[in-house]
Amino acid sequence: MTRHLQRKATATDVANQAGVSKWTVARAFAADASISEESRRRVLDAAGELGYRPNLLARSLATRSTHEVAVLIDDFSNPYKLRTLELLSAGLQARQMAMMLININSYQDPGRAMVTADQRQVDATVLLGIDYKDEILREFNATPFGPPLFVLARESAFDRIPFVTCDSAASMEEMVAHFARRGYRRPGFLAGPRTLSTMLGRSRAHSEAWARRGVASVTGITAGAYDWLAAARALRAYLGSVEPSARIDVLMCENDVLACGAIDVARTEFGLRVPADLAVAGYDGSELAETPGFDLTTYEQPMAEMVEAIVGMITGTLPAQSVSLPGRLIVRTSA
Repeated sequence: MTRHLQRKATATDVANQAGVSKWTVARAFAADASISEESRRRVLDAAGELGYRPNLLARSLATRSTHEVAVLIDDFSNPYKLRTLELLSAGLQARQMAMMLININSYQDPGRAMVTADQRQVDATVLLGIDYKDEILREFNATPFGPPLFVLARESAFDRIPFVTCDSAASMEEMVAHFARRGYRRPGFLAGPRTLSTMLGRSRAHSEAWARRGVASVTGITAGAYDWLAAARALRAYLGSVEPSARIDVLMCENDVLACGAIDVARTEFGLRVPADLAVAGYDGSELAETPGFDLTTYEQPMAEMVEAIVGMITGTLPAQSVSLPGRLIVRTSA
């Protein structure tokens, strides 16, 4: 027995049943369109009876807007990034926009992912703290085509690519002032990937804050990734190669995950007391930092405000320009 597919209802069918024009049907499904409540009700009632759903692809071709935003991310192991994705998706959905999540991995590098987003004609692309090479942004910066590109929770070295981030200079000044009051004088900085963008941010601001206090040298330690195990390997190598009397006494980490990995290896493999032998601080203000096992001193990023700012730029309610927002120092027992 052959089964025939039922013909899908069209906007014309809805218009005929509701006694309105096709353009009234289109306006009824647009959140910001001018239409009377009576007309909207008649259209929606007719659409419900006929099982009609608007064709978003056809609408995007007509309006040249897909109402979709591509978000590129590569560190799903960081719980703070998942919270950020939750806030970002909610902010976009509140404005009738959808988020297209692109996982950066061995199959999809950042450059290819940006091409994929462009081919799908998204309205904008957001880089969410991914380990991209700055050469990719340099190439994009030189090309005036493609969807607008924004960087969230990191800095951009290029004027045409706006970023929204926590204020690196203000946050590191506040952190270092706290360390100095506690009497620490041999600082170190544990960083993730060493790209130009990170060099422009927290690491440089941290060194400059110490320099203003007469400490000219900060020991740099590179994990190579924003990863717990990478942090453990990096600190293990440092502690194993430096005499105890010459070691740093306070370690500022680029994020909370790195800080927790560092604390783990310092305590379990080297028997160090935190903070008596080595003070450790993080950056983000994640839930992980609150746990009693770490009780991590950290700097909380104002992620809700950062997401609102970048969504405002995407939707055009705010000017597309780089923004650094103030956060909050949270002092706990680790430093």
